[in-house]
Amino acid sequence: MYFIFDKFELVMISVQQIKYILAVAKTLNFKKAADICFVSPSTLSNGISEFEKNLGVHIFERDNKKVIITKIGKEIIKRSKDIKMQIDDLDKVSKEHSQNFEKKISLGVIPTIGPYFLPIVLPNIQNQFPEMSLEIVEGKSATLIEQVRDGDLDMAVLALPYKTKGLLAFKFWSENFYWITHRDHLNESKKKIKAKDITDNQLMLLEDGHCFKDHVLAACKIKNDSKHKIRASSLSTLVQLVAGNMGTTLVPHMATNELINSNNDLLKIPLAEPGPHRELAIIIRPTYPGIKNVEALKNLFKKSLKKYHNI
Repeated sequence: MYFIFDKFELVMISVQQIKYILAVAKTLNFKKAADICFVSPSTLSNGISEFEKNLGVHIFERDNKKVIITKIGKEIIKRSKDIKMQIDDLDKVSKEHSQNFEKKISLGVIPTIGPYFLPIVLPNIQNQFPEMSLEIVEGKSATLIEQVRDGDLDMAVLALPYKTKGLLAFKFWSENFYWITHRDHLNESKKKIKAKDITDNQLMLLEDGHCFKDHVLAACKIKNDSKHKIRASSLSTLVQLVAGNMGTTLVPHMATNELINSNNDLLKIPLAEPGPHRELAIIIRPTYPGIKNVEALKNLFKKSLKKYHNI
């Protein structure tokens, strides 16, 4: 229960009411919000009405067709997110004192890391921390960063460099990129390939919004990507296009075993440009209290990847 003094009057606000408000703000639908909160629509509506009455404001305008957030409602929702984040952090602090490792952690991971990274580290997490429940959320970097900032995620594994202003980054791995081409496109064997030797109009990239695309452009010193007409939503699709003689692409070292080794028609050649071409890091908000979790996972990730790559 929260207490707010307004004009010398004591106003009571419950944590549950805050959850109701945030659920409606997220869905803009009272029934969907009630489902998220595991209560009936009438219980949720009454809780929000009581909240509005206590504060003397209207957070939502609603009728049978739509829900609109009022101007003052937007400010209250913003403050409510902060309050919920503080409550969640308090809960985590108490758990930190009662056990060595938090039992439930939500972890975000980007698509160009998750499919190749998680199979390596998850078995070791289960062995070392058998009681831990790990919730995995896959998404693009920008989305995961906002979820970490808002407290919807405890942490995220991202590829750097990337703008993470206001957040903390714990680096645990670095890697370089490999050029993937069909055997028919290469007349001579190469130990390495320079970016300037990769034909622009044959290089296929991920679609906008993937940080890996930006990392490839930076590694190859490509300032204008308008020549690169073929775009895909995943590394797997890019490699399949290469197998179909549609062009060439670049993939991170971590993904080569999964994507390339089983296809004898494909060649993987290290990019000659100095690396590392990207670095992997755990991203958290500064107020996240589970620093023990971060350090433990960072060390586990590093050891798992070293063992897998025989380093």
